[in-house]
Amino acid sequence: MPTHLWQKSSYCGEGESCIHVAAPTPGTVGLTESGDPAGTVLRTTPTTWAALVRAVKEGLPRD
Repeated sequence: MPTHLWQKSSYCGEGESCIHVAAPTPGTVGLTESGDPAGTVLRTTPTTWAALVRAVKEGLPRD
């Protein structure tokens, strides 16, 4: 994925502890860590990504 597609949350503080998100192709969401954006990329669907974000915002317990 080209570097210019990555977005960092506006809620992210300083340092290397942030998640970067990209939508490289329709139907795909990519996630990587700011400490190594060229490293491992996790891929998921927009539906699954939205469910994760919603759960985090609502403070739902994790399995």
